Amino acid sequence: MFTDSVSFSLSSGNGGSGCSSFRREKFVTKGGPDGGDGGNGGNVYFAISHSENTLSKFKGKNVLKASNGANGMSSRRSGKKGEDLVLKVPPGTQVVNDDNGEVLLDLIEQKQKVLLLKGGKGGLGNYHFKNARNQAPRYHQPGIKGEKLNIRLELKLIADIALVGYPNVGKSTLISTISNSKAKIANYAFTTLTPNLGVVNVGEYDSFVLADIPGIIEGASSGAGLGIEFLKHIQRTNTLLFLLDCTHNVDILIQFKTLQTELKTFSHKLYEQQFSIMISKSDALSDEELSKLISELKNEFSITLQKHTLAKDGLFVSKQTQNGDRVPKFVIFASSATQYNIEALKYLMFDMIKTSDKEA
Repeated sequence: MFTDSVSFSLSSGNGGSGCSSFRREKFVTKGGPDGGDGGNGGNVYFAISHSENTLSKFKGKNVLKASNGANGMSSRRSGKKGEDLVLKVPPGTQVVNDDNGEVLLDLIEQKQKVLLLKGGKGGLGNYHFKNARNQAPRYHQPGIKGEKLNIRLELKLIADIALVGYPNVGKSTLISTISNSKAKIANYAFTTLTPNLGVVNVGEYDSFVLADIPGIIEGASSGAGLGIEFLKHIQRTNTLLFLLDCTHNVDILIQFKTLQTELKTFSHKLYEQQFSIMISKSDALSDEELSKLISELKNEFSITLQKHTLAKDGLFVSKQTQNGDRVPKFVIFASSATQYNIEALKYLMFDMIKTSDKEA
C-alpha cells in the first residue's frame, strides 16, 4: 500500500543515572567512592534507503523511541549507551514539525544520514564528587531526559520529468512503454491511484526518471477528483510533460488551459517550470485533423512548428518567438500503443532535462 504522509511522536533515549557506591573489599581500608557514570541515551537519526519507496511501515505507529542509557554501576563501571534509533525512509522524504509546520529535514541526497534528536546525557557517579573536604560523597547525578518531538513525514517523489494530464489520456501506458515501470493500465478514469516512477534508458549510457501521478481534473487544486493529494509529488521536478488526448471529448487547448490553471492554483513555482506537450493517441488523427490541430497550436503559443529529424512525419518542435510568452520546449504527436514517435520522444525529453540542468 502506498503511503506518503504519516504522523507520530519521536523520543531520544534518556541518560542513565550515575551510581553511588563505595568500594568494599577485604584488606582494603577506606576504599572510597567508586560509583560509575550512567550511559548516554540513544540518538534518533533519519537515513535514506533506496530500497524504500513508501512510508507504509510507519503507518499505525504512535510513538517511536530510542533506548535509554543504562545506570552506572559500582567499581566505576559506566552504564551502556542506549541504542540509537535509525529510521530509514525513501529519497524525497521531508520531516516536518507537526506542531508548527516547520520543515526540519529534507532528505534527498544519496547515503544521507542526519541526526534529529540527541539522546540525554548520562549522570556522573559519586566517584567524581570526592574531594579533600568530602571524602565519602553520597551524591550522584541523575541522567538527563531525552528530547521529544511530534513529527509528520511527507514523501515527495524525486523525478526528472513529471507527466501531467487528464485521467485516462495515456500516461500509464506511456510510462509502461518507455520505462521499467509496471503501471496499471485500464480503459477507465483514475486507473492510476498512486504515483509511479520509471527509469527511461536513452541510448546505452544515459537515463532519466519519469513520474506519473493520477489524472488531474478541473478543481483538483481544491480537492476535486483525487485533489491535491498527489500534486506534491511533482513539486521536485524541473520539467513537465503535458499529455493531451486528441480523442478526448474535451478540446486539446481546453485540456491544457485547465491543467495550467490547476498547477498555478496549487503552486506558482510548479506552474512556471519549463514544459513540453505530447499529443497522445495521435495515430487516430486524419491528415486534415492533424493540419487543423497544428494551426491551433501555432496560434495559441505564437510559435513556429517544424518537422524534427529524429522522427517520422508528424513530429513538430516549437521555436520560441520574440514575445517572451511561456511556450513548450517541444510539441510532439505520438502514440504509445503503436510506438509512433516514442523513440524520438525519449531523446527530446532527455534534451529538455539537460537544458533545465544548465539553466539551474
